[in-house]
Amino acid sequence: MGWGVLQDSNMVAPPGTANIGASDVVAEPTGDLSHLKRDGNIILQPQPSDSANDPLNWSPLWKNTIMCILAFSSGVTTSLGPMITPGLQVIAMQYHVSLDQVSSLMIGFLAFWIGFTTFFTASGANIWGKRPFFVISTVVLLITNVWGYFATTFPSLAAMRVLQGIASAPLETLVTSTVSDLFFVHQRGSRLAIWSVMLASGVLLGQTISGFIIESLGVSATFGICALIFVLILPLIYFFVLETTYTVPRADTIELQEKGSFWKIEIDDKESYRNRLALFRGRISSESYWKGVVKPLPLIAYPAVLFSTIVYGTFFTWLLTISVLSVNVYMSPPYNLNPAQVGLTNIPLLIVALIGAPLSGWLADTAAKVMARHNKGVFEPEFRLTLMLVAVPLSTAGFLGFGISVEQKQPLPWLLLFASLHALSVGFATQASLTYVIDCHPKDANQAFVTINFTKAVFTFLATTYVNGWFARVGPRGVFDVIAAINLGVCALTIPAYVFGKRFRSMVARSKLAQKL
Repeated sequence: MGWGVLQDSNMVAPPGTANIGASDVVAEPTGDLSHLKRDGNIILQPQPSDSANDPLNWSPLWKNTIMCILAFSSGVTTSLGPMITPGLQVIAMQYHVSLDQVSSLMIGFLAFWIGFTTFFTASGANIWGKRPFFVISTVVLLITNVWGYFATTFPSLAAMRVLQGIASAPLETLVTSTVSDLFFVHQRGSRLAIWSVMLASGVLLGQTISGFIIESLGVSATFGICALIFVLILPLIYFFVLETTYTVPRADTIELQEKGSFWKIEIDDKESYRNRLALFRGRISSESYWKGVVKPLPLIAYPAVLFSTIVYGTFFTWLLTISVLSVNVYMSPPYNLNPAQVGLTNIPLLIVALIGAPLSGWLADTAAKVMARHNKGVFEPEFRLTLMLVAVPLSTAGFLGFGISVEQKQPLPWLLLFASLHALSVGFATQASLTYVIDCHPKDANQAFVTINFTKAVFTFLATTYVNGWFARVGPRGVFDVIAAINLGVCALTIPAYVFGKRFRSMVARSKLAQKL
């Protein structure tokens, strides 16, 4: 059946295509699958080893605990950027700098340095593991928030944000690849939904809370309170987030002799909890560090990575763009809101995001299983892209409606309605793009997300640097009509990605570039 995904004449099952089954009897052209491990009627992809040290074999409680801690930590880290949005005008007046300059150096710079640093942290995570980067990131974020609390000049704040961006990289970008370490294909959508909920909470709830803090205690207090939160996060990261990168362990070998014959039995002992707490375990990969640093650059040539980079990067940028512009809109006539009230405007967006994130996660896994069931048990990563059918109309209506409402100075509930429509769409676009990359290129997930997040960082930096000036020149309709048109063009890429995706994956697998990487 294929559901419109064209087959490839060169490879029956290019990377990403997997048989997850549908029942105890599965029609499969590649041979007998009765020996494969299953979860009920679903064939586990990837197949776990027999080792107790394999993260895929860890208990569901342990895996979900790691996922929740990392998702929460990632959400708090993500909030560091937009949390000072309600205080942009306050900072501009306090330090006598322009609003565009504050927006660029306080938000755009942070995003840019996150994206830039991921080249180095992702390569390091492949070689030394993710755990040391998570722990060090948390320590430095704690220190920078203390710095932000005591900073008294604008250059000091700007320098702090650079270091904060560098430290934020692991917690913002290594979580998604951790999902592929811990969970099977049919479980990834729901676990990424946990992460998406925390991201939405960080972006939106962070602004709501910080609005009250800025109004009552000042901008510096937001950093002080974040420092206290990281004091709580640090022991959680250290004691619960163990290394999830699995490598074939060294095995003890016992030789048994019986009547002149020898057998070698390999024993893979379960690693003790104390040993797992080690921060550095030496090199876990023989790959070149610097080769890993530059590897994300050619990955943009992979169609799945290119598609997901553009979709995720633009949707996240639009979300931050609306957040930045709404400060000007809500604090100007006829609304005249103070920072605390501006923060409260994020509550409707947060509510729909908290609904949309788990719903999109459930839909991502459900669609994959249902479509595979009617495709002789064969799963194609392109099935994830069906979530764009929800994201496209919601985002388009959100952009057009928000621009018209601001232009006509409609009552505040109308603005919040259309902003909420876009916030709801972000969860579906995020699920579609990120799960697609994980399913297509699980071994390159770390570097693929470097490409994605660096592009997002560049988009965010440009948007926060120039969007206020653009808005002042062309007005709300001029800005949001253009954004709606660009968004539709980006979303239209879903059609060739879906139809020709399997052929693209085959082309990549057979290419000289993939063999070199």
